[in-house]
Amino acid sequence: MQPLSDIRVLAVTVYLAGPFLSTNLARFGAEVIKVEVPGAGDSVRGIGPFAGPEGVHPTRRTDMDIATKFLKRTQGVKSVTLNLKDPEGRRLFLELAKESDVVVENLAPGTMKRLGLGYADVSAVNPGIVYCSISGYGQEGPYSSDPAHDHQIQAMAGMMDINGQPDGPPTRVGIFVSDLVTPLYAAYSIMAALRHREQTGEGQHLDASMMDTLATLMFMEPLEEALAGGHPVRAGNDSRTSPTGLYRTKDADIIVTAAGAGQWAGLCKALEAPELLADQRFSPSADRSKHMTELRAEIQKRVGRLTCKEAVERMKAADVPVAPIRKLSEVIADDHFYRRGTLKPMQHGALKSTVDGHVVIGYPVVFSSGPLPDLAGAPTLGMHNEDIYGGVLGLDETRLRALKDKGVI
Repeated sequence: MQPLSDIRVLAVTVYLAGPFLSTNLARFGAEVIKVEVPGAGDSVRGIGPFAGPEGVHPTRRTDMDIATKFLKRTQGVKSVTLNLKDPEGRRLFLELAKESDVVVENLAPGTMKRLGLGYADVSAVNPGIVYCSISGYGQEGPYSSDPAHDHQIQAMAGMMDINGQPDGPPTRVGIFVSDLVTPLYAAYSIMAALRHREQTGEGQHLDASMMDTLATLMFMEPLEEALAGGHPVRAGNDSRTSPTGLYRTKDADIIVTAAGAGQWAGLCKALEAPELLADQRFSPSADRSKHMTELRAEIQKRVGRLTCKEAVERMKAADVPVAPIRKLSEVIADDHFYRRGTLKPMQHGALKSTVDGHVVIGYPVVFSSGPLPDLAGAPTLGMHNEDIYGGVLGLDETRLRALKDKGVI
């Protein structure tokens, strides 16, 4: 299934958010052309370890060695080199944009405009272009010029304020959540804009903000009610109103949910604790927040007598949501993900082989029409110069050699 197989995307993307957007568009068949700086490329290319003909090493040994971070983040795209600071390079970019459907970029706000390659410049040569910009705070607004990475975005959006233990400091979510979720919003916004173009012939500029994205995630939950009621918004692994949370068995940690009356009854059954079920202090209809410390202690005392296996089996039998806290090494070895195509062996684009011990993401939704095709591995720098400049723009070998000698490509 490749519904975007007739779509060409021109990508000026770095780090994580832009490349993740590119990969998600490529996954549905789009031809994605990644524009990189001649001789250097995306800065992530220089961050080891590197995978190449001799396996994975901490330092780069040959031109065929590609950073494993780049291999993860840049599946399915084509790489061309182009100096956007050179007037001839900018002309070539606009020629490519004229032959494209989408431009995506995640440089600092205003960078593309200063280069003469902003939305107005591109739409002048291609009125139907869908031009998507990803940035920390948006292209306009009081924070737009502030430098920011995921750490600052999580702080500004309030996510760190609700994450962590109640008596501990604000804590960052352990993955680059704003860099990963914003491209997903951007991807389906691009598809909606392409559909709009089909209906009207109009292109448009999409301005995706990472802080705005996190705010939409935050306030899907009724956090303002907690603020109004004077309740702490930082609860760690626990719930504020139920004994849901982390408990330690004899040999491992488990996470338990006992939110409603049915789950609470099931938990008491699993722990063989009818006395807790009968205690009116702990009833779901009571204000259990006043007695939560005692309640958690009673549950922990009983869970602590069981092994992880025993606790999980008992709670599942009682229809209580429960799961062991798995290590990443356990997750990455779980065949579930490979059978569903969620994780796949890492591919090296130039060597056309897998990289032992490393995985890349697939797609977490299964289509009844059949699996999505595997993406090609990430390319070496400028690997597709001849393919794109020759095949799309019709430049011959002499012209390409001259452009390379001048440092344009």
